Amino acid sequence: MDLRLKGRSVLVTGASKGIGLAVARAFAAEGCNLDLAARSEDALKSAKEELGRKYGVSVAIHPMDLGKSENIAELGRRCANVDILVNNAGEIPSGPIEALSEADWRRGYDLKLFGYILLTKEIYRSMKARGSGVIINDIGNSGENWDANYIAGSTANAGLMAFTKALGGQSLDFGVRVVGVNPGPVETERMVKINKRRALDWYGDESRWTEMRDRFPGGRPASPEEVADLTVFLASPRCGYITGAIVTIDGGIAARGSVIKERSVQT
Repeated sequence: MDLRLKGRSVLVTGASKGIGLAVARAFAAEGCNLDLAARSEDALKSAKEELGRKYGVSVAIHPMDLGKSENIAELGRRCANVDILVNNAGEIPSGPIEALSEADWRRGYDLKLFGYILLTKEIYRSMKARGSGVIINDIGNSGENWDANYIAGSTANAGLMAFTKALGGQSLDFGVRVVGVNPGPVETERMVKINKRRALDWYGDESRWTEMRDRFPGGRPASPEEVADLTVFLASPRCGYITGAIVTIDGGIAARGSVIKERSVQT
């Protein structure tokens, strides 16, 4: 299927690894030119070299901390004319409310919750003026499947779901689509970190984090590439009438209640 994306310009945040890098690769494979933002300059340089060499697309990199509003404003200025924005940068700490300090909440929210909102505001202004554009928010299924052991993430993700639906419910009037993607567990470094924290909370032993895999549908998490394929499809003109919607990719976890919580904890 031709997704009709060749030549489009795409800004991907959190693009140095995991889902963000997989998304960048998937867009590059469709012939899109890329702007990649993340904290790690070395990882972005590696991605630029790989994608430019393999796919022959233009790749600009923007090493910066998107937990700082001044950097978001600068990135918005640099990338005002992109056709597609994928908000993906974010790392909210895992754990129950008793384990999280105020600093933990604020640090995670500055990067993901406010990071998504503020960068969307910057890019949406330009898209609206042009009468075209797509914004994809990579959120997370804990926003619809609330988890007290990931309380900060559940709260932020629920807010981003509401933000996506509210803006996307109106945006097509101006030629812009705003869509959310809700991955469940995905095979990334971040998933390992979250599951180690969960295993520590439950079992008192973070080394038992691999036992969580048995509770996922099919005995596995999603791959970053599966999330990337969904993201690229939703960003394409093939999905031109989808906006203000959240598409969940979690093997059915949210539909039946988290399999992580399905059984009692064995110690």
